Amino acid sequence: MSETVERHEFGAEVGRLLDLVVHALYSDREIFLRELVANAADAMDRRRFEALTSAASALPADAKVRITPDKPARTLTVSDAGIGMSKEDLASNLGTIARSGTRAFSQTLAEAKPDEKPSLIGQFGVGFYSAFMVADRVTVTSRRAGTDEAWTWASEGQGSYTLEPATREEPGTTIVMHLKEDADEYLESYRLDHLVRKWADFITVPIAIVEDGKEESANQGTALWRKPKSEITPEQYEEFYRSVGMNFDKPWATLHWRAEGALEFSALLFVPGMKPFQAVEGERESKVRLHVRRMFITDDAKLLPSWLRFVQGVVDTEDLPLNVSREMLQTTPALAKIRRAVTGRVLSELTSRAKDAEGYQAFWKNFGPVVKEGIYEDHERRAEIAPLLRFKSSAVEGWTGLADYVARMKDGQEAIYYLVADDADALARSPQLEGFRARGLEVLLLSDHVDAFWPEQLARFEEKPLRSVTQGALDLSKFAGDGEAAEPPAGIEGLVAKIKAALSEDVSDVRATDRLVDSAVVLAAGGSGPDLQMQRLLRRAGRAAGGGKPILEINPRHPLIRALAEGPEDAVAPAAGTLLDLARIQDGDTPRDPVAFAQVVAAALAAKA
Repeated sequence: MSETVERHEFGAEVGRLLDLVVHALYSDREIFLRELVANAADAMDRRRFEALTSAASALPADAKVRITPDKPARTLTVSDAGIGMSKEDLASNLGTIARSGTRAFSQTLAEAKPDEKPSLIGQFGVGFYSAFMVADRVTVTSRRAGTDEAWTWASEGQGSYTLEPATREEPGTTIVMHLKEDADEYLESYRLDHLVRKWADFITVPIAIVEDGKEESANQGTALWRKPKSEITPEQYEEFYRSVGMNFDKPWATLHWRAEGALEFSALLFVPGMKPFQAVEGERESKVRLHVRRMFITDDAKLLPSWLRFVQGVVDTEDLPLNVSREMLQTTPALAKIRRAVTGRVLSELTSRAKDAEGYQAFWKNFGPVVKEGIYEDHERRAEIAPLLRFKSSAVEGWTGLADYVARMKDGQEAIYYLVADDADALARSPQLEGFRARGLEVLLLSDHVDAFWPEQLARFEEKPLRSVTQGALDLSKFAGDGEAAEPPAGIEGLVAKIKAALSEDVSDVRATDRLVDSAVVLAAGGSGPDLQMQRLLRRAGRAAGGGKPILEINPRHPLIRALAEGPEDAVAPAAGTLLDLARIQDGDTPRDPVAFAQVVAAALAAKA
């Protein structure tokens, strides 16, 4: 070995440490390129800053980060025109793992939970060592701006590194990675171009892929979200919206702002103008992109809650370390604050736009079911989400909100009534509504997949309880109905008792009701436990319904019930089962025994033929 080459030992535990860096710190090998480009961009920013007070540090006109694959040599080079490093800088910055904290870092990283690691990365600065995920040897040649001396640091990531004098025409740093046998993909220019556009498309430092002596620009270099709104045209917003979300429509809403103060970040978010081709219900996590100093970090930071997962765009901050891994973001305090701020801003925008009934209707048709999930999942913001909800109604055309419903409530009405079913069209014809319509009582009609879950969580709106019309005994007698109701037949109590005895295995109770007009029977749930729709969902999922057997309510004024009350006793028992099956069918359920029910109907039709 030349006398000018200095060998330095990392330490006995370096093998274990690098193994942890390579296998425990990052899940994607491609992260190495993001780390090296980020370091290069940072070095160029530092040189630009230093040039403000030192002309010797001025950046050359063609300064950029150059990425050069060399297939014959099986090397990948990342070169910059940044501030550079002296011999001491190389030993200190790239020899970090040789310091006394190495053993503690190795042990702490091995024992840490994933959500505890962000602070470790920032504390120990090990991003450079991700290069060893793809390389079995790395050399770093660097010249500090303002000096003529260059040095090369080299290591195979085993037990030592070397330092020796080198030559470099300009200040900056060149990193050469001798790639492993299974890292051939990083010798392909198209793959490198893809990675730059994925991770570093918007950083201001130019990045070029060099192949056969030709340079091809690999990044846009303009972070639209960092520019003042006054300098951005609607066309530029739309172009960015389509690129970030792979959309073809125009955004329904564009949110662009910069938060300043104790926590600083820029955000450019969009609410799509139409449902994505891949339904948002299929992916339940927010995919808003997190950038740190324009460098893409991850789209899996869950910057918005799942009930706002349709929102697309970018959040960019300087308050996180560049080398934070996406697996290690979840408990970072700064990120938690960003989440709260971004969610509040989107919620405020929706609240403002909800005042435009016609414009908001388009949004609600696309994403209303997803917003409703917020009532069920987001206890903290439940009261703010509730005014955003819109529903079909038994009393008005189009969509209505809870506040409008409360404003229309009749004198003496104490609850907000709603009905849930699978079929929106069938809801409007449901027998459950007959008594309410006859008395001018409005019922909200809910048919989305989440509607069986959220009303119980909201419970009240403007001090009015929400109540399913299928749950418990509803006394509507204090509200006057349309026209004069016929008197119930004599002996109705006896008929109720006989039907109850005949259906003792299938229902918990049978009772007469005044909430039916045209139908003979209807089902109801008990006063406690889930309503009928929730019970059906639980049964379909193979779980116990939890509400016990249903209650059969009969209309004592209906001709069929009147005929049974006045007819022979032996006709009641066989008719009771048919009445129950009719009630089940009306509620969107199936008869208990479809074949037996079909035979009864066929026999009845034959008798009338």
